Amino acid sequence: MILLPGLLLVLWGEPGRCLEEKEENGGFTFDGDIRHFAVAGDAVFVATEERLYQLSHDLTLIQSLTQRGVFTAGHQTQEAVFTRVPETEERNATLRVNVLLPLVADRSLVSCGVIECGYCEVLDLRNISHVRYREHILVGSPWSSSASVAFLVDVEQRKTETYILTATQHELPRSSCFFAREAVKLHNSNEGQGGSIFSLIGEFTTSSIQRIKGSAEFVDGFQIDLNIYLFANLPAGDNSNNRVRLIWLEGKTNKKETLQSLRGATLRVSGGGARSRLVASAVVPGGPPVLWSGVFSVDGGRTDTRLLLFDISPDLSVAADADPDFCSACPPAGGRGAPGGPTLQPTAVLLKQSFMTSVLAVRQKAWMVFFIGTGDGQLIKLAVDQNYRALCPRVLYRADGDRQVFPRMLLDQVDLKHVYLPLQNQMKRVPVSRCSSHASVQACWSAQDPFCVWCGSRRSCTFEDDCQDSDWISVPEDSQPKMVSYKVVKDGGGGGVGRLTLVIQTHLTVGREARANFSCQFTSSSSELCSPQSPPAQFPQCTCVLSNGTLPAEGRTVTLTLRLGSTELSEQLHLSGCSDIRGPPTSVLCRRCVAAGCGWSQNACSWAAAGPEEGDVCRMESGMNFSRPEISSIAPSVVSFYGRNHAVLSGYNLGAVTGVRIRADTDCAPRESPVWNNVGVELTFHIPGADNKGAVSVCVLLPDGSCHGNATITYQSAPSCTDVVPSCSWISGNRENLTYDTPAADRNTGSSSVFLKVANETLACSTAMTYYPDPEFTSFTSTRTGDGVRITLQKKADRLQMSPAEVSVWGVEEGRSYPCIMEAKESSNETDFFICEIQQTPNAKFQHLRVNIPVQEREMKY
Repeated sequence: MILLPGLLLVLWGEPGRCLEEKEENGGFTFDGDIRHFAVAGDAVFVATEERLYQLSHDLTLIQSLTQRGVFTAGHQTQEAVFTRVPETEERNATLRVNVLLPLVADRSLVSCGVIECGYCEVLDLRNISHVRYREHILVGSPWSSSASVAFLVDVEQRKTETYILTATQHELPRSSCFFAREAVKLHNSNEGQGGSIFSLIGEFTTSSIQRIKGSAEFVDGFQIDLNIYLFANLPAGDNSNNRVRLIWLEGKTNKKETLQSLRGATLRVSGGGARSRLVASAVVPGGPPVLWSGVFSVDGGRTDTRLLLFDISPDLSVAADADPDFCSACPPAGGRGAPGGPTLQPTAVLLKQSFMTSVLAVRQKAWMVFFIGTGDGQLIKLAVDQNYRALCPRVLYRADGDRQVFPRMLLDQVDLKHVYLPLQNQMKRVPVSRCSSHASVQACWSAQDPFCVWCGSRRSCTFEDDCQDSDWISVPEDSQPKMVSYKVVKDGGGGGVGRLTLVIQTHLTVGREARANFSCQFTSSSSELCSPQSPPAQFPQCTCVLSNGTLPAEGRTVTLTLRLGSTELSEQLHLSGCSDIRGPPTSVLCRRCVAAGCGWSQNACSWAAAGPEEGDVCRMESGMNFSRPEISSIAPSVVSFYGRNHAVLSGYNLGAVTGVRIRADTDCAPRESPVWNNVGVELTFHIPGADNKGAVSVCVLLPDGSCHGNATITYQSAPSCTDVVPSCSWISGNRENLTYDTPAADRNTGSSSVFLKVANETLACSTAMTYYPDPEFTSFTSTRTGDGVRITLQKKADRLQMSPAEVSVWGVEEGRSYPCIMEAKESSNETDFFICEIQQTPNAKFQHLRVNIPVQEREMKY
């Protein structure tokens, strides 16, 4: 549980207003939740429950249409009329859009869904208020279920024809409008395809794909060249587990033969159980091979999700239309044999993180870049190199609340530099990178962002196409921990004597001009470092044959200056004789050996394996004698992504702990916090802020750098202040609301703004605090009621909206005070009446009252 954060009020000279922070990213808020959206060139189309929007690529509104109106269908002609009417007129039907597809070549937008039955419109792509065609027909799912997909496919006949492929959940309930066993269909997209628009009729007959038994939850589909891919979850049946199936189709012939070309495969989820299912999907551009990424729920819920990479290149050796789950030319019931087809294993597990809901994949040179949406409103970027090694994920956007990201995201087709991020009723346009935030060439490279280059002519970090010449530097094609690495190599020689060579390796991708102007310069305190026999520099490597064939025992410091085009880089190197680095085999000695450009082998530093090592070569016991610490608890263990000051960690053997390390699920650079007030079983530390929401692991550091214990801290959305009740106070202040008092106002100030104090951050509330004059009580009356006295207290009417709970009243008689129990409040145009009763006072007349509100206490006489 998060404790209620502090509240601040800041006084302003002008009336307060809604203080929601302006978004850095462009965005648009709709009248309802997003159902479908599509991108076509420089336009974005969004369907909500009741409206259809046309936006420019930067999310500026062009126009919107209501999806409500009057629907009638002719019984004889079967023609449908859906007339949109003004907002003020009566409306009795809503078009719930389930298919939204731009046909760019025809300059049209297909919008299909359900009013009372199926209904489709063909709209002008440039002006959605212009309806080109409409028909009462079902295309796509008749329900609002997400278990269906629709996309355009090309089929090569006498000429290439474009059809609308729909895949819907099987075994839908019967209704008066529709019931069909077909799972996958091909609809015409225009009137010249052997039937009317939206017709299922092919060149010879109508055909489809059916689910042989049970239901299918379709998640995604797309086409690459003339191969069509469909993905579906098959729910568990009797004595079976959930399965994720891939369908291949060949779009090389007519409708019928396209659908009968189906082949299938099963996707195996690493570590998945009976409830594993596919959540979202994205194909990686480029290939072959055909690489595809899927977000899988391992536990069937949201807490254990994984991003997996598969090679889904079609296996044409599998017999066509012989799948155990789907069929086009379907045999009689029970005619299918045992399950067949290949089982595909993931090529790589790219990311394990809770609450992933969507994914978009792009190529950038040799890199794959994945944009991942989450159920708690984050957009995460993950770069993966050509060896399928993932870098540290970066958070590009983080919503204030926990609005779930829509299962589908798309790229801005105009500049290819922004991702459209749908969040419930909002669409954000988020940059794929913030290159300009990196101020130096080292920072630009260290960001490990394949979209960014250091532009030498502009001396800034930017997108490559914003660098006007070829004088640029970027990250290499594979992930590397350093921009420059080096090793000292000793040639063989008699009597242990050999030549020492310093080899420099740069880990960069560079433009043509930077490559052509590549040079290395070595300087040292000695008069001459490199022998004249040293070979010339040739990108990406340069070599220095040391003039003196030995290195001093204390080592030698060398300054390396690299020039690439107009950019100059400088590195300090410390060279040591590898055989001179001696001592007990500890992780500290190993790291010293590797840092010197030597090799660590068989628990010793040597020339034999000289060069930078990878992996866990230096992970070993430290040799220091400490009791192993244990963590029992952390309080608080759930915090906002702003972190928390003064958290308490409890456990055992904590006396030698020097810090607390916090690491996310991915193998990224951890964050560390110092500790204080360490009493051996308890210590205090600050929980740092985080970019990501979700759980992180915690361990405690010892002086040798080792980390022990395993606890969890969960980062979640920051508290948000959406309202303050009451949102006004009297000028003198101290009007209580929940856990804070309003401060007094300057007499010239009409309002103040309210803020939440969270850790080291200050968050604005959306409601200002308005100040009005102090309440003015004018008179009272008293009436005997049996053993008690009823008091009616009068106050001038004002805008404070005071409640009875804010007023305390005592009757005063002969120096004694008797509490008056507040019962009600009544109001007229000019007066507020507060009614209370003083009980069991048979003789008191109470001509004297004491009235108390938090700001004041006053006495009144009858």
